[in-house]
Amino acid sequence: MPVPPLPRSDTTGAALDLVFIEGLTAGTVIGIHHDELHDPQPVRLDLAAGLPRAAACDSDRIADTIDYSVLRQRLLRLFAEHRLQLLEALAEEIARITVCEFGAHWVRVALAKPRKFEDVQAVGVAIERRAADFDCSAAKARPVLAVIGEGMVPGKG
Repeated sequence: MPVPPLPRSDTTGAALDLVFIEGLTAGTVIGIHHDELHDPQPVRLDLAAGLPRAAACDSDRIADTIDYSVLRQRLLRLFAEHRLQLLEALAEEIARITVCEFGAHWVRVALAKPRKFEDVQAVGVAIERRAADFDCSAAKARPVLAVIGEGMVPGKG
């Protein structure tokens, strides 16, 4: 199935600059079948994140765009820690992170299980989301609550 072309503009007509990660492969536990629930299996991620004409074009500063190395590290942490079963739910969480934590205005996430079956190259999902699809204020509140509660539960002695 061909993937639709990347957008050239956001909903306001502003040009989008795209930051992308292509072919990130990592092991993660994902699936609904018994043989998928315990051992990590490889998943491949292709991600494109749109920013309205990134200020980095003028400033030449990484702070004015998405640092794909930091995003990559965040996604590897997600692959190691999540408890989701469906690729759709994992793709949605990747989209939320890219928008809410990294400031993307638009994101396309394609997740695949390569060679899941002998007779196919890959199976997977692709989703597109815009910033308006998420309530990022709730996402920003979580780290503060984690910091406030840190150390409140006594350790095992």
